Amino acid sequence: MTSHDPSEPIRLPPRPPRSLFVHWAIDSAVAGLAILFLGLVAGFSLMTILVTGAILGLIAAPFTRRAEIRALAAREWDAQESPPDGDD
Repeated sequence: MTSHDPSEPIRLPPRPPRSLFVHWAIDSAVAGLAILFLGLVAGFSLMTILVTGAILGLIAAPFTRRAEIRALAAREWDAQESPPDGDD
């Protein structure tokens, strides 16, 4: 049995990036929540706020997906550069 040194970070397993739809849904929710308060104070209808959030999510989704792809690649590269758990 190998003992894990608590000072070493635990590596996450590699995974593929999430789909563009997932990024659109999350980005739309974040954008909608970000403009919800200001939109309601300014007197915009809830439907206008939701549509605006969906459009902003559609614009942001490719950028956030690319950022996730870069982060996953960096994590994979970092895992290859450092020795696996248990090896010194």
